Amino acid sequence: MTTGIRRRRNVKIVATLGPASDTKEMIRALFIAGADVFRLNMSHGSHPEIAVRHKIIRELEVELDRPIGILADLQGPKLRCGVFANSSEMLDVGAAFRFDLDKTPGDATRVNLPHAEIFKALKVGSTLLVNDGKIRLKVTDCGDDYANMNVEVGGEISNRKGVNVPDVVLPLAALSEKDLADLEFVCDLGVEWLGLSFVQRPSDVIEARKLAAGRAKIIAKIEKPAAVDSFEEILAVTDGVMVARGDLGVELPVHMLPPIQKRLVTACRRVGKPVIVATQMMESMISSPVPTRAEVSDVAQAIYEGADAVMLSAESAAGDFPVEAVTTMSNVAEEVEKDEMYLDGIIASHTPSRQGVADAITVAAREVAETTDVKAIVCFTQSGTTAVLAARERPGVPIIALTHLTDTARSLALVWGLHCVVVTKIDRFKQAVVGAAKAAKKFGFAGEDDMIIVTAGVPFNTPGSTNILRVAPVNEKLIYGSDLD
Repeated sequence: MTTGIRRRRNVKIVATLGPASDTKEMIRALFIAGADVFRLNMSHGSHPEIAVRHKIIRELEVELDRPIGILADLQGPKLRCGVFANSSEMLDVGAAFRFDLDKTPGDATRVNLPHAEIFKALKVGSTLLVNDGKIRLKVTDCGDDYANMNVEVGGEISNRKGVNVPDVVLPLAALSEKDLADLEFVCDLGVEWLGLSFVQRPSDVIEARKLAAGRAKIIAKIEKPAAVDSFEEILAVTDGVMVARGDLGVELPVHMLPPIQKRLVTACRRVGKPVIVATQMMESMISSPVPTRAEVSDVAQAIYEGADAVMLSAESAAGDFPVEAVTTMSNVAEEVEKDEMYLDGIIASHTPSRQGVADAITVAAREVAETTDVKAIVCFTQSGTTAVLAARERPGVPIIALTHLTDTARSLALVWGLHCVVVTKIDRFKQAVVGAAKAAKKFGFAGEDDMIIVTAGVPFNTPGSTNILRVAPVNEKLIYGSDLD
């Protein structure tokens, strides 16, 4: 059995599973290489295939003695045009083109768009993008069942290409019929996080939370301009955020993405909610054993900004070098986090404290860690709130999150800096200190002669009760010699 695995970095890595990574041997290799959370992409793979991958992860969790998080990423509504009589057509700049509800195969002048809700939301001047933004159309006239457009950027349009409507809030729910079935399936299966696609407004997140009914936490994927515009309201009702730069980069000018990413990451850090930066981070490693210099810089920038996690998509799901992609991303993270500029940036970006005892305790823990020679902060947590607050502070020492709830440990695997350990249930503070000391030693965070910070709440096993901070010795003889209960 391989136990005692410890990461040498704080940022987490999310690896997507797929055809290139669906065996137990490969999934194990990805975890050993550095994957902290596995993403199950519900856009690809049947329920039986997803169930097999889920089962493998849970088996590895037992073998490796480490909690592993699972993110089930829902597909969301897919807007696609119909088919063409000749399979494809070329659209020239300045030409007229039409979308309508007629199911007759299309030609160079028109094609079916089987989404009546789009036509009802369009207005003259609205933009439609086809095939990941390669074709740009401007609406010149529209009604309840058609849209006449002018081709602003031409190119080849072919059967069932994706259609984006960037400047209109569509009257579409974020959850399609497929998503509703997938949500129930993965929640019953047992996942920690649900990735919610096509978020446009806070009500989309609220609806998903209601359906999840506490079985999983919600990650709002920010991939629509409408979601960027209402981000603060969405952030208030979600458990976490994914900066999904794929569709966002299609629907917005690409030069807007860097400041949007930085703003979203900063906002998530301010309120202590995990944020993932995703899409094309190591894209070239789908077919190459090494990334481009630009990709390395992209990953590094997300880490410098303080993101909780960076994500691999096709690189680990369908690429030729999935383990190398995870290893490279982990190496970049370790190198960045050793940089003095990274440390200076983290210190300079500490967010103002919120009110509350638990918040004050976690702030104090970070301040004590910065002014004394402690080796780690160990926090006992039930719901995960205390651990997330500790991570929000971005302390300069490792954070060990101890909990007797496996589901809590799994969900915290996504959060910056948290080394999660499942322990037996305790009811006395001295037991907590002893447990903290044992965990710090087992995973190599501290030795017998070192000191650690322990935070906990009395009464124990009560969510949100953190009210104790102690600087404690790792040496158990010294702990037992104390008269503390």
